[in-house]
Amino acid sequence: MLQILKDYKISVLIMISLLALYWAFAYDLERHDFTKLISLYAALFFLSFKLIPFLKFNFKTLLLLGILVRLIFIVALPNLSQDYFRFLWDGRLTAQGLNPYLFTPDQWMQSGTLPIEQANELLKGMGSLSARHYSNYPPVNQFFFWLSGILSGNSIFGGVVVLRLCIITADLGILLIGRKLLESLNLPQHQIFWYFLNPFIVIELTGNLHFEGVMLFFFLAALYLLHREKWVWSAVVLGLSISVKLVPLLLLPLFYQLVISQTPGLTQIPANLNHLIRKPFPSISRLSAFYALAILVFVGSFVPFITPDLINHCTSTIALWFEKFEFNASVYYIIRYIGFQTKGFNIIATAGQELPKYVIAGLLLLTFIRKNNTTIRLLPALLFGISIYFLLSTTIHPWYIATPLLISVFTKYKYAIVWSGLVMLSYSAYHIDSVSENLWLIALEYSILSGYFVWELFFKKSSNI
Repeated sequence: MLQILKDYKISVLIMISLLALYWAFAYDLERHDFTKLISLYAALFFLSFKLIPFLKFNFKTLLLLGILVRLIFIVALPNLSQDYFRFLWDGRLTAQGLNPYLFTPDQWMQSGTLPIEQANELLKGMGSLSARHYSNYPPVNQFFFWLSGILSGNSIFGGVVVLRLCIITADLGILLIGRKLLESLNLPQHQIFWYFLNPFIVIELTGNLHFEGVMLFFFLAALYLLHREKWVWSAVVLGLSISVKLVPLLLLPLFYQLVISQTPGLTQIPANLNHLIRKPFPSISRLSAFYALAILVFVGSFVPFITPDLINHCTSTIALWFEKFEFNASVYYIIRYIGFQTKGFNIIATAGQELPKYVIAGLLLLTFIRKNNTTIRLLPALLFGISIYFLLSTTIHPWYIATPLLISVFTKYKYAIVWSGLVMLSYSAYHIDSVSENLWLIALEYSILSGYFVWELFFKKSSNI
């Protein structure tokens, strides 16, 4: 009894401390103050993962805490990212019936026609890099931007609140679906709080308005539907996930074995829709139908925005991430160093074209060499697949790690949790008037991560999944 009372007091103290620390992070922190940033984050990370074991059987308390720490940010403007200015720009254009993919913000400015309110404030806020490039956010993501444009009027603050409520709702959906999936896989249900209460998720998604959480909600829903052998609806929802962020498109091959193991036929859809699929495609295979539906939903989401220049604008912007941009990379930075030593210049253009080939090779190996015919076996493959992609990328912003983090919740591997703690070291690059990476801290980040991964993969005693 005394021990229970002691644990209760400790839990209450931790929760109060978390609320105070989140308040300081939301309202009393600037991005260039790295010492304060990393100190607050380290305390939040430590206390959060200290609390979960104490309350792992008290779902309602952990849920309430997760909601409260998110609501702390509700009236705070993002302090670690300026991306939300571009979200609001695109949303206001769409709300005016204008195509956000047609012109760059700079082109709108040069035309002398600014069709949205507060255009100058939004342009200044998003920065010159975003302003001179076309929008690279897929249509379902644009839907949420449009929602902010419709509901917030001419208020930047109001737009932020709308976007934040959408992201919080998605996180709640992840919590509920994730709990169901953990239960059906006979895994501890409290593991979903490794995502939901991770300060990395609270800060980067709710706080800084990154839409990885919305993408992951659809992705997890698709995975759960596939686990329940509802592969048709799974494909549809997976297409929506891709239309929020393109990342799930890379993981499509890995679904191969699980899809073909599903119950044959199209009996999962309503009878009045059966003929719409059966009649045009009487002999299509289950696997082909799954991929076709996912891609059709994704491609179909672009229909309202189709113009002759759409594909060119989107592909040229996406290419920048592989051939121009570099931030917080791992393998690529080693290759870049070798390039400087041997060629005398930055070889990002060549490396950006070659590294994706190795990503594809790794994904194909995971698809055809590994046995992924059950959900419990597919999940580690998804985790390894997305990790390969990120480790071979030229740009890894902190919020990208939300994807491996969520997938890891359903596996025995916890290196993504470690990564979610270490990735915040990348914020050391931001100074008052410049961005300059500290390569020693990046080396520390990936040295610890790779060491933990090797230990977990080869030396940690655990049952195989």
